[in-house]
Amino acid sequence: MSRSLSSNGRVRRRKRILKLAKGFRGRCGTNYKAAKDAVSKALAHSYVARRDRKGSMRRLWISRINASVRTQGLSYSRFMNGLLQAGIALNRKVLSNMAIEDPGAFQTVIDASKKALGGGAC
Repeated sequence: MSRSLSSNGRVRRRKRILKLAKGFRGRCGTNYKAAKDAVSKALAHSYVARRDRKGSMRRLWISRINASVRTQGLSYSRFMNGLLQAGIALNRKVLSNMAIEDPGAFQTVIDASKKALGGGAC
């Protein structure tokens, strides 16, 4: 049986790591040992950041909705409660986009929410 060599796999592995480290500063972009650590840390951070971005986008949507709704005399929580009571199932992303791009349609949603709350303001 012939002897198996790891050179091909080793070269491929090094190339893959160095390709991922392209653009890194200093030794981290050219030296395999440093690049391996830098790439590992970068991938871990990007994994966490993808999840953090979802939360930050939700916070942005909520603040946009809140700003639009407060001009109509409602708080965000009362508005969302009114939507729930009215049976309107629009997510925060859609509501935020509607508040920015189509204020007329958003106004009808606010009116429906107010009506479901009993016509009252804050």
